[in-house]
Amino acid sequence: MEDRQIVIGGFYRHFKDKLYQVRCIAYHSETKEKMVVYQALYGDYAVYVRPYEMFMSEVDHEKYPEVTQKYRFEQVNPVEEPAQREVAKALEKAQEVQPQTAGAEKLPDTQENSEPEPVESIELEELPQEGGVNPYLLLFLDAESYTEKLNVLSLCKDKLDDSVINAMAASMEIEVPDGPIEKRYASLRDCIRTHVRYEGTRLR
Repeated sequence: MEDRQIVIGGFYRHFKDKLYQVRCIAYHSETKEKMVVYQALYGDYAVYVRPYEMFMSEVDHEKYPEVTQKYRFEQVNPVEEPAQREVAKALEKAQEVQPQTAGAEKLPDTQENSEPEPVESIELEELPQEGGVNPYLLLFLDAESYTEKLNVLSLCKDKLDDSVINAMAASMEIEVPDGPIEKRYASLRDCIRTHVRYEGTRLR
């Protein structure tokens, strides 16, 4: 059996070809059941809660014989084509849409008429602050290697402003001189490239 682990901030494609981002791992306050909190990257960008084991489970291929995807949710790499275009488009739209109240996703194959899980009954382990935060910054902060940070920076090149560059630089404990956005972007990019070259791809 594969040893699959949830990646906080990771992007996952549902077997019905919808894209989601995992926001955090949570625990039910009464039952202590492990849950996944994840956000749709389409429509109204609603936030959902689903039991961890169900999120990680395989597709019922007897019920859905036409589905080729093995797992209900499979991680996609946002820095590889064609996922890069899909994620970039979704994140751009997310800047214009506020997340909705968290609740349990209505499932076609299980518990169709069950009541949504109220967010008050869930203890969040680590939930990024959403209000007004640039989604590309969240993706940059979630990156697990300098190479990933470099790819995210390239992905959002045309979406940067001074505040985002400052936050990215501060997260790496470096300072980017003031100046035009293009020069500040190049300076931050060169710093990350130096980390990749001399310190390896993994973050310390």
